Amino acid sequence: MAKRDYYDVLGVSKSASPEELKSAYRKLAVKYHPDKNPGDKTAEDKFKEASEAYGVLSDKSKKENYDNFGHAAFENGGGRGGFGGFSGSDFSDIFEDFFGDFGGGGRRSSRKSSNRGSDLRYDLSISLEEAYTGKKQNIQFSTSEKCTTCKGNGSKPGHSPDRCTYCGGNGRVRSNQGFFTVQQTCPQCAGSGEEITNPCNDCNGQGNKQTSKKISVTIPKGVDDGTRIRLAGKGEAGTRGGVSGDLYLFINIDTHQLFKRSDVNLFFEFPISIADAALGTTIEIPTIDGGKAKIKIPDGTQNGKQFRLKGKGMPFMRRGDFGDLYVQIKTEVPISLNKEQKELLEKFRKIENERSNPSIKKFFQKAKSFWKT
Repeated sequence: MAKRDYYDVLGVSKSASPEELKSAYRKLAVKYHPDKNPGDKTAEDKFKEASEAYGVLSDKSKKENYDNFGHAAFENGGGRGGFGGFSGSDFSDIFEDFFGDFGGGGRRSSRKSSNRGSDLRYDLSISLEEAYTGKKQNIQFSTSEKCTTCKGNGSKPGHSPDRCTYCGGNGRVRSNQGFFTVQQTCPQCAGSGEEITNPCNDCNGQGNKQTSKKISVTIPKGVDDGTRIRLAGKGEAGTRGGVSGDLYLFINIDTHQLFKRSDVNLFFEFPISIADAALGTTIEIPTIDGGKAKIKIPDGTQNGKQFRLKGKGMPFMRRGDFGDLYVQIKTEVPISLNKEQKELLEKFRKIENERSNPSIKKFFQKAKSFWKT
């Protein structure tokens, strides 16, 4: 099968700068690296193809030959094999530049990351009033903390971990795959570069012990249902010097008996009688801060009419302003009428005229027109 054009492989033009070539190759190398695609022959081939292309185009003299003669420049001894003159050491240098895996700093970073403690999740239910005011609360959860006996290194007091005999303390091991060399986390020390030969009796060499932890957390004003709060370093302790994980609080707001919430706005239904809706009245309603507010209901108020109380909703998180409270009028039809009430309503019905009920009048006008057709 004919080789693809190296520029097409990397997805760049012939005028691409060294930085553009490097960026294009990095994206492909990360995407198709064998460590990320174990057992995937197609990904392995694409990785080799991209590495070969970059090995040629990143070298000034090889690029010049390739631009003049194409793939023929490296046939019949023109190059150093099918990998385009890309030796094992060249490959190591490039990946050290990209990922740091082949340099000491990269290994230290990898070890630190692999020894990081696990993140934890804690579900916390609070009331709508507590979400309005914010609160401080003590929570208790099970986690792992650094062993105080060995101070987290996993060895008995007076002893230290030994260098891993499998990887020589590097935390990584190399293996050859075809034309290139890849590094993987050491299977014996899990990337730490150390072995515990005299394990601590209290933690069995783990460096951590399971315990019940109690901390105080602050819930800010305005949290909503599903809000996630990150407490950095409050998760499980890292192993052998690794950093601790994080603790995530997931907030659940209990259903309120009066108010419904939408973002920072609150909604509230207030029932009134037909007489109050028709004649008008003044109502007093509760607010989420524990106070009261008065609303004047004008005469002729219809069922479903909504009144807005500015600034009486929930607070915005980390801001000084508030949402609004919407009060919806629910007109209630009376039931179980006594004799006097029925007589008064019958009298009212007889003297009622169409002008008092414009919606009813409009409906029957439409209905009459429909019946005629």
